[in-house]
Amino acid sequence: MSVTERILLGPGPSNPYPEATLGLAAPLLGHLDPEFLALLERTCDRLRSLWGTENPLTLPLSGTGSLGMETAFANTVRDGDVVVVAVNGLFGERMCEVAGRYGAHVIRVDHEWGRPVDVERVLAAHPSPAIVAAVHAETSTGVVSDIGALGRALRERSDGTLLLVDCVTSLGGMPMELDAWRVDIAYSGTQKCLGVAPGLAPFTFSERAWERRVQSPPVWYVDLGLLGAYVRGGPGGRAYHHTAPTAMVASLDAALGRIEEEGPEAVAARHEEAGARLREGLTEMGLELFAEEGHRLSQLTSVRVPEDVDSGKVRERLLREFGLEIGAGVGPYAASIWRIGLMGHNARLDRAELVLAALRRVLER
Repeated sequence: MSVTERILLGPGPSNPYPEATLGLAAPLLGHLDPEFLALLERTCDRLRSLWGTENPLTLPLSGTGSLGMETAFANTVRDGDVVVVAVNGLFGERMCEVAGRYGAHVIRVDHEWGRPVDVERVLAAHPSPAIVAAVHAETSTGVVSDIGALGRALRERSDGTLLLVDCVTSLGGMPMELDAWRVDIAYSGTQKCLGVAPGLAPFTFSERAWERRVQSPPVWYVDLGLLGAYVRGGPGGRAYHHTAPTAMVASLDAALGRIEEEGPEAVAARHEEAGARLREGLTEMGLELFAEEGHRLSQLTSVRVPEDVDSGKVRERLLREFGLEIGAGVGPYAASIWRIGLMGHNARLDRAELVLAALRRVLER
């Protein structure tokens, strides 16, 4: 089989860290092998450290980030629960859909795409919702929101509301302090800043959320009671739930070890430096950035497509001539913005310079 190598600078997946690739090639272990269980525990500890949480129930779920979203709502929403969702892009939209499928009374707080979440508007939407949900780093637009301000404001107002956060494009690329931010439930994906292939959804669930969880969610595969019995064990030992993707967990553990060795602060600084150079270069080319200034992600930059340029043709030529992938927009901005990711192993100045040079050459032609 012939496989073409690509430089993946879109919204994900991203090229993995070399350590993550080597982790996939390690000898395969069974999901109940004592050596694998020790590796799994280390992986969960490393996720807690990177996320800034002490939540006992922190684990990599067997699926992509979307499974993390499914698991979050399946285990917390009861029929008729009020769920306030801050919508400032595609993944806020998806939160509304998933919560609604589990019977929630969803209250949307719509924002203009490319703008951060307005904490005061979210608070004003309902006095005591069961859940408030928001996206930390909105993949569809490249904008970051102040989740800490939202979480602290919610907790000051009431101890009864759970805060649920999408961290798919933030975990591994920027500083995070979930416990200090008062976040109860969060999920991510491995294929972006964590520098691992798609296939796992890092997930964390606070003790507050555990006390209020749905005892028998309608989807058996994402039942945290059953998953917790495997990951955390119990009086009778670990209970089998499903066959864990052991090679993927080994790959994630290797990537987390690599991040740990470099230092999370240094990793975040590397993402910021690469993103700043990309934004600077795009502006020098006369292109207009899309996300609101002061709230732009370093790891994912959104830029407006010039009016006289065919977005799809530019992306096709970048892929064909340079083996380089950037992303289109989504929803109402599908043809009018590009999304360029410098995440994980690709969060480097050489990658920023490469995509700038390639894009400049294609546009000049």
